[in-house]
Parts: sequence; C-alpha cells; structure tokens
Amino acid sequence: MHRQIEQGLYASRWLLAPFYIGLVIALAVLLAKFTQEIIHFLPGVFVSTESDVLLFVLTLIDLSLTGNLLLMVIFAGYENFVSPINVGENAHRPNWMGTVDFSGLKIKLIGSIVAISGVHLLKQFMNMEAVNKEDLKWLLITHFAFVISGVLLALMDYCASRTKVK
Repeated sequence: MHRQIEQGLYASRWLLAPFYIGLVIALAVLLAKFTQEIIHFLPGVFVSTESDVLLFVLTLIDLSLTGNLLLMVIFAGYENFVSPINVGENAHRPNWMGTVDFSGLKIKLIGSIVAISGVHLLKQFMNMEAVNKEDLKWLLITHFAFVISGVLLALMDYCASRTKVK
C-alpha cells in the first residue's frame, strides 16, 4: 500500500499539465493582442508623432517580454515539475531549456517582472500629460518593490548557494 501511495503521489504531477496548456493558450492570446496592436497602429503610422511611435514600440516590447516570461514558466515549470520535454535530436532547443532549476526560474521571473514593470513605467512617463500623478506615484512604488524583491531574492539564492549542507 505504501508503494501505491507513493506511485499515486508521483503520478499526480501530471495534474499540472493542464496548467501549462492554459499558459500556452495565454501565450496565443498575447500574440493576438500583439497582432491587434500592429494592425491598429500601422494605418496611422505616417501621421503619428514620435511620442506615439515610442508608445507603440514600448507596448510591443511589453507584450513580448510578457510572452518571454510565459514561455520560461511553461518550459522550466513543465520540465522541473512534470516531465522532461523531448523534442528530438534536430530540434532547436533554447540553451537554457532543461538547465533552469526552481531557484533559477525565480530569479528569471523576478527579472522579467522588473523589466515589464520598467517598460510599463516608461510608457506612463512618455504619456505624462494623460497620467494621474497619484497613479504614477503608486506605479513607482510598485516598481521599486519589485526591484527590491529581486535584489533580496538574488541575495537569498546567493546565500543559500554558499551554505554547505552538512
């Protein structure tokens, strides 16, 4: 009975697979939004101001960084918690695939979140006349909270890696 419980617990990791499929669907939604932004902007490109173009580019960067974040979570999470991804010998696997452990994933996640937050904050600064100053204050506070969290996470990982298990 002990062995059957352990096998059941081990097999339960496959319950995570639908979560990763849902994240793939979210990635497709981001692609749809990315495409929508391009289609919306292109007809007016020649009458757009420099500020409009910069806001457009920052929006695309924001969406692509979010997509990168999703992809990291999908690949690293699936490989760390469900099963290795076998795509064949000739597949062009990203170099980091299969090498990002949970600790590395945390650092990559917080780094991506800080980058996304920074791009979003820059978009708000570019559109300063339309931004509520109170909202901008909270965006800055939130961004600095992400930055501090990232530094503290990196410091904790560094300390944990230097600690010898006895």
